Amino acid sequence: MSDIKIHLPDIPSSSQFSVMSSYTPQTNLPLERSRLIGMILGGVSYGVYLLLTVQAVTALMQRPRRGQKIANNHRMLVCYTLLTFALSTVCFACGTKYTEMIWIDLRDAPGGPVAHIENAMHYRINFVAILCGYVTEWFMQALLLYRCFVLWDWARHVMIPMLLVYIGMIAVAIVVLVQAGTGAPFYTINAAVAYLAFLVANTVLYTILVAKRLLSMRSEMKTALAEYDSSIYDTIILMVVESAVIYSVYVIIFIVAFAMRSDTVSTLCFLSIYQVQGITQLSIIIRVARGRAVTHVWSTRNAPAAPTTLAFAGTTSEGPNAIRAATPEQDSASESCFVSAKSAEANV
Repeated sequence: MSDIKIHLPDIPSSSQFSVMSSYTPQTNLPLERSRLIGMILGGVSYGVYLLLTVQAVTALMQRPRRGQKIANNHRMLVCYTLLTFALSTVCFACGTKYTEMIWIDLRDAPGGPVAHIENAMHYRINFVAILCGYVTEWFMQALLLYRCFVLWDWARHVMIPMLLVYIGMIAVAIVVLVQAGTGAPFYTINAAVAYLAFLVANTVLYTILVAKRLLSMRSEMKTALAEYDSSIYDTIILMVVESAVIYSVYVIIFIVAFAMRSDTVSTLCFLSIYQVQGITQLSIIIRVARGRAVTHVWSTRNAPAAPTTLAFAGTTSEGPNAIRAATPEQDSASESCFVSAKSAEANV
């Protein structure tokens, strides 16, 4: 019977173990973590955005009371909501797919995950994501312009500066897209900082103009009607300011991180910025469509009165593209008071 020989693999010595354990591949772990955490946060914000989109469409498509038809401006808002959500979905889907490619499909590619994160623009899927994200922001900023123009009755001294800021924003965005299309690392494109600055400028300018106009209207109504419940204007101003502050602070953090070349913080902000803006706008649309923006009951010092409510004017026969603010007592007010109240109808 022949001897059976069993060949066992050589066991590394302790010195070899120490060399193997001390070997660490060249990488940037904070950047990789920020990409992964950013996508997780992006998924959470997208889920909130999806939920608010469903709620907004449901609220907008409900038939008004008294059997009236669904207003045309409600249908336009539904189209706007679905279009921006579709663009944001494409943007998020592209980002999710590329995150999968970084650690799965391209894990053995030269440079590893860090190279793929830094050179994301070498892959067209990321260009599509940025393009869809920018177009989404253009639509959302256009809605702000429309609201402001309606509130100011299309005054030229308001329209011209806001249109200039809006056109400048699109022009800078095109420069960013052209440079990104050449494969340049996104966080080295200086024009992207200017684009973010235009976003903040447009949002802040819109907030100031709307607040100024509403405060002026409130003063006029209180002068015409001593016991007028002006809290409806406070409610609208509060909604506008809340929405603008949340989004502006988020973008400012992104700008500071981008300017300081902090790729980790920039990545965290970048992967959720489009959903954050969508969430802030939909929160207003839902509150108005559901009629939740209801102020306290008119002064109880006199006869009881119905509360002042906030609703899209398109649900009534008084006007097409606005929010209606009125109480039963004010319906019998003078013509000048009615004109002032009607001018407060803004699709905020």
